Amino acid sequence: MYLAEQIKKPLENYKSIDVFKVFISDVGLLCAKKGISFNDIMYENEEINDFKGGLAENYVNSQLIMSGHRTYFWHTARNAEVDFVTMINDNIIPIEVKSADNTKAKSLNVYIKSFKPEYSIKISKKNFSFDDGKKLYRYMPYSV
Repeated sequence: MYLAEQIKKPLENYKSIDVFKVFISDVGLLCAKKGISFNDIMYENEEINDFKGGLAENYVNSQLIMSGHRTYFWHTARNAEVDFVTMINDNIIPIEVKSADNTKAKSLNVYIKSFKPEYSIKISKKNFSFDDGKKLYRYMPYSV
């Protein structure tokens, strides 16, 4: 229990009232508000390209919250940013979300070099794999 409390303390350092992200808890309502249909997402309507990243992050955030995780994000003064940082099994784990085919994660690599987490997670449209200390998950916003 002591170790978990110690880990929670460094995680609290990710809080900042000067820098924050806003998420909506219901991705379906978010899509309805933006006029995005199921087919727009499944068949990759190019009109929503500018919004796919935010939609993917909202989906991942809601899944993390529903799983009982507190979510934070990490950034540097030089504009490196990791979408989520959370505690999983007593480890602080960075999570990067990519909605496009380009899954390069320069900021995630900066985080890994700086903090050397046990592993990191990158969520994208690519199939699940484990590569170079990163767990890669396929992003599926809806069940088909």
